Amino acid sequence: MHGVRPRDRARTTAGSGAPARILAGLMLVVAMLASGCATFPDDGARDWRERAEGQGELGGPPALASPEPPPPEGSQPDQQPQGGSPSAPQPCVDPDPQVVATCLGPVGAVAVLPAGDEALVGERTTGRVLRVKKGSAPQLVTTVPVDPAAGLTGLVLSPGYAEDRLVYALAGTASDVQVLRLAPGEPPKPVLTGIPRGAGGALAVDPDGSLLVATGAGAGPLAGKVLRIDTLGRPAPGNPDPASPVLSSGLVAPGGLCVDPSTRTVWATDRTPTRDVLHRVVPGALGTPAWTWPDKPGVAGCTVLPGTLAVAERGAGALFVLRPGENGSFTGDPKPVLTGTYGALAAITLAPDGLIWLGTVNKDGGRPGATDDRVIRIQPPSGGAGSAA
Repeated sequence: MHGVRPRDRARTTAGSGAPARILAGLMLVVAMLASGCATFPDDGARDWRERAEGQGELGGPPALASPEPPPPEGSQPDQQPQGGSPSAPQPCVDPDPQVVATCLGPVGAVAVLPAGDEALVGERTTGRVLRVKKGSAPQLVTTVPVDPAAGLTGLVLSPGYAEDRLVYALAGTASDVQVLRLAPGEPPKPVLTGIPRGAGGALAVDPDGSLLVATGAGAGPLAGKVLRIDTLGRPAPGNPDPASPVLSSGLVAPGGLCVDPSTRTVWATDRTPTRDVLHRVVPGALGTPAWTWPDKPGVAGCTVLPGTLAVAERGAGALFVLRPGENGSFTGDPKPVLTGTYGALAAITLAPDGLIWLGTVNKDGGRPGATDDRVIRIQPPSGGAGSAA
């Protein structure tokens, strides 16, 4: 048997090694692909985020996010509408967190509902009664017929509101001023009529559950008075004359009535030709004012807090804070607060949770802003007063 020559053996070995090397290379590539060792970029962010709702197809594939720090806890990401342009500003949105309702007519009265976070608001010139709550659109409850020149100036909950759901309003019509009862689903029903039209007017409830009505000066036996009636319009027991609704007399243009439940004291603000005054209401003729404002800031509604009496001022656009003393004088230093913050203030009342609700009347001869008129809810101010002037 002839052997193979060395040169032929070398050629045979070289010829058979090339296919083997090619095959080995292909097998290596396949192994690298199978094991995920391909040379693809791997230094990017690895967090997946779903597309924001409204941007792209819902349920579409996730997108690789660029590296970014996590948002603060509790924060919400900003979302813009498609196209990148900011959304149009909402109408009548006030950035002040203390503003509850905006773009109303001049607010003649506010009655806070028992829960404390909602109130009934009476528009002075339209007679509309609205239910307002922070973050919700006002809801129309009813409309009281009014003459805009006289308007709706009082609104209180029934002494038995928890059971009867009744509300009482004081409104000036073309012929007279009336106390009306507002019942759910029914038109306003007059309870007391024939009060002469005059400047001002106010409504309150005393600790006995009687309605107190302040009327402006004018002709007739019910003008310029503080009336005290029951919820049916009859003279309340304990009046100086049992047959008459008159409790006190001597008012000119009353702006507010408020009651201190701890002392059972009734206060009335009044505007006279020469000065604004605060009266402690007593049976019979009203005596010397407990406080006076020679500069006539336009006193309006009032409310009583523990140890403090706050009076809303239309012209001054402020709250005036006094601290009644035990002997009928005042203590501390009288001071206005909120001066110029919300403009002309008129309605004021204390809520069950201790917060104060205010209503503005900037559209009623004031300087209305873009969101007037407004209802505001604030913490009670601190303050005091000196002796009466």
